[in-house]
Amino acid sequence: MGTYRAPVEDMNFLVDEVLDVEAVLGSLPDFADYGLGPELTTALLDEAAKLAGDELAPLRRVGDEHPATCADGVVTASPGFEDALNKLGEGGWIGISSDANYGGQGLPEIYNTVGTEMWNSANLALGLAPMLSSGAALAIHAHGTEAQKQTYLEKMHTGQWMGTMNLTESGAGSDLGVMKTRAVPEGDHYRITGQKIYITWGDHQATENIIHLVLAKLPDAPAGSRGISLFIVPKFLVNEDGSLGERNDVYPVSTEHKLGIHGSPTCVMAFGDNEGAIGYLLGEENNGLACMFTMMNEARLKVGVQGLSASEGALQKAVAYARERVQGGKPIIEHADVKRMLLVMRSLTEAMRALAYAEAITMDLAHRGPQEVRGEQQRRIDLMIPVIKGWLTEVGQEVASLGVQVHGGMGYIEETGAAQYLRDVRITPIYEGTNGIQAADLVARKLGRDGGATMEAVAAEIRATIAQLEASDDVRLAPLAAPLAAALAEQEHCTQLVLAALKEDASVAMGASFEYMMQTGYLFGGWQMARSALVAAGKLAAGSDNPFYEAKIATAAFYAEQILPRCAGHAGAVAGAAGQLQSFPLEWI
Repeated sequence: MGTYRAPVEDMNFLVDEVLDVEAVLGSLPDFADYGLGPELTTALLDEAAKLAGDELAPLRRVGDEHPATCADGVVTASPGFEDALNKLGEGGWIGISSDANYGGQGLPEIYNTVGTEMWNSANLALGLAPMLSSGAALAIHAHGTEAQKQTYLEKMHTGQWMGTMNLTESGAGSDLGVMKTRAVPEGDHYRITGQKIYITWGDHQATENIIHLVLAKLPDAPAGSRGISLFIVPKFLVNEDGSLGERNDVYPVSTEHKLGIHGSPTCVMAFGDNEGAIGYLLGEENNGLACMFTMMNEARLKVGVQGLSASEGALQKAVAYARERVQGGKPIIEHADVKRMLLVMRSLTEAMRALAYAEAITMDLAHRGPQEVRGEQQRRIDLMIPVIKGWLTEVGQEVASLGVQVHGGMGYIEETGAAQYLRDVRITPIYEGTNGIQAADLVARKLGRDGGATMEAVAAEIRATIAQLEASDDVRLAPLAAPLAAALAEQEHCTQLVLAALKEDASVAMGASFEYMMQTGYLFGGWQMARSALVAAGKLAAGSDNPFYEAKIATAAFYAEQILPRCAGHAGAVAGAAGQLQSFPLEWI
């Protein structure tokens, strides 16, 4: 019933034809020598697709059925996982968009995003390892000393070492200000003591060293989150010549027993149970949370891509099953409701991909674009991060659940593998900041800090796309304009409602925030689908007979007809956020 094969045609289409990476990024100093364009994109994506489909995907069920385990302070990974991780490192995929001066490939972030989708579609539990390691390396790159960069980055970028982030503690959850892990100064380093939970790929034998980034408090630290510092705590200490020294006092206590992502060793980690773990300050004392957010923002974007990844995997499995399963004398794909579910799955998946890839370009411009645009692009990606993390992971659950439904009773039977997508993706709305936190961040910080100016700039781009649809001679594009315009008008009205609530009663704004985030996600998805349809129509008008372009327009039209109307429902909930949500007595719940 099908195995994962990366949708390289859609990926190539987005990168080179819709987003035109060559024109947008090709002349920038950081990328001028790379020859960005279709030839490079095709070569990279074809190789990544082979690795994902041939090496990672067959291990998806293996990891689910044979979870990572921990015994006597040692984690044993699922069979085949360590070899697959080594192949990712050897291929240069872990540091594909990292600084070439420190062992990375130096390519644009868009290629890292495409790779992230492939690894996680093929095997989400395994794909977590390079994703978190890249984020840890990014934090060291942004806040480390030159000596720290020279010590750690090249081996992390090449996959010889891997990294983790250690935030959460038992009883603390998202409230990092009450953490108990402590760091005591000792010469040129610190002694770290404490315990962290939910540490993704906290221990394994796939790489010779693991570089833990650990949040802890100094003895005289200010109260709350203002008193948190960030430390580099290697599994093995590193000698001055770069060789490995003695084992540090950091050990896994156990691996969590989880709903999904069984192949990912999610560890309870103990720091300093013996003489104290040696750690090195990253950034400034009492500024650790800001340093860690460099990593977390990167991770939040990639978690959004995980929602997309699970959707693509679930879609492929559901389509394969629907074509093979015969009921009533015909394949079930011909039954109206099954066709409906598959089209919902396909249109949402393509919308998620288009949005994630478009904003990967924004990240490239924010970090490596002309100086005069970096501030504007950074504000835009800051706005997009909670939408991408929140909307893509919520929709990812829906698509994976529909994949189970397409299978009928067989979807509920583990041997088909359909349920694993649903179980695996269920963590994505929770970790790296729950989606409630993402919604609050979108409204209170990203929307509130500039009075909606960045959101209005995006709205202006959507209006320009609507104008293009209305002006087109292609009769297939006209039906896309009115639903997109209606959704935009509703979202702009809700933006003003939320901004007013922030000034008058912040609790109302917070009550509306999740619905507003979802409304915005559906709007942005529809906008990106419309952009793709415009490009596809242009290709057909130029003489192409590729059915892919016809399908792209039809899928965008389905999204406009069947998905964009969801915006109105969310708009109604935003408008009603001052009602029963506020007044309903807690004792009645």
